[in-house]
Amino acid sequence: MKIVSIGPANPLRGGIAKFNESFAAGCIAEGFDTEIVSFTFLYPSFLFPGKSQYADDPPPEGIQINTWIHPLNPINWLIVARRIRKLKPDLVVIHYWMPFFAPVLGFLSRRLKRKTKAKILAITHNLIPHEKQMFSWSLTSYFVKPLDGVVCLSKSVQDDLKIFSKSKKSVYLPHPVYDIYGNKLPRQEAIGHLHLDPQNKYLLFFGLIRKYKGLDLLLKAFAELDLPDAILIVAGEFYDNKEIYDELVKDLEIEESVIFVDAFIHDDEVKYYFSAADMVVQPYITATQSGVTQIAYHFDCPMLVTNTGGLAEIVLHGKTGFVCRKSPTDIADKISRFYKYKMADVMIENIKKEKHRFSWDTFVKQVVKLSESD
Repeated sequence: MKIVSIGPANPLRGGIAKFNESFAAGCIAEGFDTEIVSFTFLYPSFLFPGKSQYADDPPPEGIQINTWIHPLNPINWLIVARRIRKLKPDLVVIHYWMPFFAPVLGFLSRRLKRKTKAKILAITHNLIPHEKQMFSWSLTSYFVKPLDGVVCLSKSVQDDLKIFSKSKKSVYLPHPVYDIYGNKLPRQEAIGHLHLDPQNKYLLFFGLIRKYKGLDLLLKAFAELDLPDAILIVAGEFYDNKEIYDELVKDLEIEESVIFVDAFIHDDEVKYYFSAADMVVQPYITATQSGVTQIAYHFDCPMLVTNTGGLAEIVLHGKTGFVCRKSPTDIADKISRFYKYKMADVMIENIKKEKHRFSWDTFVKQVVKLSESD
């Protein structure tokens, strides 16, 4: 079977790119001839909130990445469709996460559906954006209509799919574990690499900082904690106004309890943060699913998530972590319980047992099965 996976990939950076590369690697491991068709860039510079769209990390080995797609040029879309057609795919998998890309991805799916015999599936990270966007519903409807099937990474996304199509064939497959960042390190080694004090407790907020991720809730929770040796590491580039959070930290008088690492964390550095952390905290206000949770699973790191979207589907409350309300008080209470009752070792053992159900080989097999079903 020839599989073409359409979505961002190296040298573009970000969670969707990592997912696409991992999916392609999983397909290749299962014996499928697989190539990625990626974008030359994702956003015009005036729309991009970060410092760079491109990663310094080397491309993954053994994966053919074709950087063909200009997201704003319809003439290019015709050329790309022709190039993909020459690859003679049996299955085209399109990664969808934002309505901004619906025109190009919807065009390609329609063109390939007419000009090839390939089944066209989508892996939907989100269908309804976390932050409001103009024409998002009509754009997503345009994207969904021609698809032969939809893979939903959370049950909440599968529910959202019914808004756009009540009869579209779909399957819920949880986000697999990310195993691309190396192995877990001894805590002492990770702490030393990051120049941290080994006497402290460390909680980790990881990834791009955007409003919907609820960092403000976590900072307010830290102000309520009675744990003077607990330190919050906020590791990720700010896509929101950092001054707002600096002022909040100052107003809450928790300057000594928060470390900001305002930078995109490169692949070879990820293991140090997750190996140093006692727990990963995701106080999201809205969510469907998150790759950060699956990085935490790989590194056997307990998690605290809010009860929103698909996060509670992945984290088993009281076993692999905590599921709490979107409340600073409840977040603070769960962090206190974690340390008071010394729950880390039990949760780590539960994570080691639980994470095997989130494998890439199972995910790939189920995607192929969906493509073959009537």
